Amino acid sequence: MLTIDLAKSPEDRAAVFTIRGAVFVAEQRVPIAEEPDSRDADADHLLARIDGVPAGTGRLVAEGELGVLGRLAVLPEARGTGAGAALVRAIEERARELGLAEIELHAQTHALGFYERLGYTARGEEYLDAGIPHRDMRKPLH
Repeated sequence: MLTIDLAKSPEDRAAVFTIRGAVFVAEQRVPIAEEPDSRDADADHLLARIDGVPAGTGRLVAEGELGVLGRLAVLPEARGTGAGAALVRAIEERARELGLAEIELHAQTHALGFYERLGYTARGEEYLDAGIPHRDMRKPLH
């Protein structure tokens, strides 16, 4: 069973950063100094569990009426279960609860199709972030 909750407890927060370390640092080779950032302190972090076991995470940062979805990561063994799409929908729902009008994200280009299927539209040119090609994407929440 898949559940998604706000990561509030120290144990939940530790699971969030363990997942991000496994996916971004170990798997994608993002420099460890670049993975956590100053936005983490003010972000809402969501934690997906499959049968009670942490499986994925994502965060939401509010900037006025804009929500920034970021650090979406699903462990390899949980990919293909729907956890990633469920995390995006949960982050969108949290953004609506906060009264935000639109979501922006910075997608790795290999994931553009995933986000397009969830209603996001790519904007602007491709750029490198931590050595990985990205494009900005947006979705209105109305």
